[in-house]
Amino acid sequence: MLTIVQQDHLTVKSDLKLLNQVQQWFEKFCLQYLTQYGWSESQLYRLNLALAEGFTNAVRHAHRSLPPDITIDIEVSLWIDRLEMRIWDYGKPFNPDAIIEPEPGTLQVGGYGWFLLRRLADHVVYERDADNRNCLLIVKYCLEGQH
Repeated sequence: MLTIVQQDHLTVKSDLKLLNQVQQWFEKFCLQYLTQYGWSESQLYRLNLALAEGFTNAVRHAHRSLPPDITIDIEVSLWIDRLEMRIWDYGKPFNPDAIIEPEPGTLQVGGYGWFLLRRLADHVVYERDADNRNCLLIVKYCLEGQH
């Protein structure tokens, strides 16, 4: 059975101005741990972009009608074979499978973030937890194409 190699957690207010702080926290984690395990710069870039997309979606959509002091919890867990990021929000749950993927070459308002996340990561799940929070799980395997 695989065990967690390293884990970290960050709680921030629901404020887009804190995106840089979130990304710097994640980059520090990457420099300390992921580079030791053979993660490429392009993988780390895609993970940071996925984290930014997940965080900004939580602020812009899930917490849109909530007070700004509501927090977002972020957890990163490094396993031998993968990295898992979890982003918890307090918004109303939604079904991402109900979002229609845009046709190439067409324009639509919204909905692109979910498809971007699915292309940046190997596995993405958005579900309601027992504690009435939503959890966005983003999984990326260390070796390209492994899942």
